[in-house]
Amino acid sequence: MIPPSRTVSLLALGAICLAGCSPEETTQQQLKPLTLMEQASTVAKSDDGYTVTWAAVLANGNPWHFGEHVVATVVGKDAGGREVFRTDQPLDAVPPGGSLTFTGHGVATAQPAKVSVAYRPAQWRPAARVPSSFRPFPVSRVQTLRQKDGSYLVTGYVANPYQLPASSLVVSALLRDSAGKLLGGGSAFVDDVQAGRPPRFILTVAGLPPGTRVAKTEVSARTWGSTARPYEELAMGGAVPLHTVKPTTEPFETDRGSQVSSPSAE
Repeated sequence: MIPPSRTVSLLALGAICLAGCSPEETTQQQLKPLTLMEQASTVAKSDDGYTVTWAAVLANGNPWHFGEHVVATVVGKDAGGREVFRTDQPLDAVPPGGSLTFTGHGVATAQPAKVSVAYRPAQWRPAARVPSSFRPFPVSRVQTLRQKDGSYLVTGYVANPYQLPASSLVVSALLRDSAGKLLGGGSAFVDDVQAGRPPRFILTVAGLPPGTRVAKTEVSARTWGSTARPYEELAMGGAVPLHTVKPTTEPFETDRGSQVSSPSAE
């Protein structure tokens, strides 16, 4: 039997825990951090110094939360370990259970021997709709063309699966070799994307080393902005129906779905 004094102490301790740990804080503690799935970077001599380019993919393992206000930090160090390049890149919101492809470039005054990409922890926000409401933006007719200067031109079309127009989308392309290794990437903006009228996008991937062989291009599109609001507003407006053509066949005289089959008597 537990002594009365100890029982009172346990109850008081439980009350303190309940008062100090709100449901929101408990949920925040259970959320998984974003995961940097892969990254690639290149350094090329330029008129201003050295052009540093990078591409990376962040994954969100939380199926019901957006990762907002994420900032990537790109650091370049020379052969002696001295920091010669640093920049912060604000990123777009990472959708629930999805990923975010981002690219960027900057100029370093000295040549970096190593470039690394890291990120600051996200601020989590519960999604206003079920995860299936956040549909991908389809891309089609993608072409990758190598230019004379060694860069790659990526073109294609991006569609809007929602009824409301998307004011601005970010289209990102990742280039890979035959083994699937990430080589680099580039991004471009497309504005006023309306359902049924996919606009063309054109972007350039530069800075790849001479002799680079590209075997595959992956293109994705997302809403622009550090918060979930642009994506949620599109989802709230509803998706475009998959079938919009009126049927040409005559309807059944009787709804066959209402008929119940009964086993025949032997």
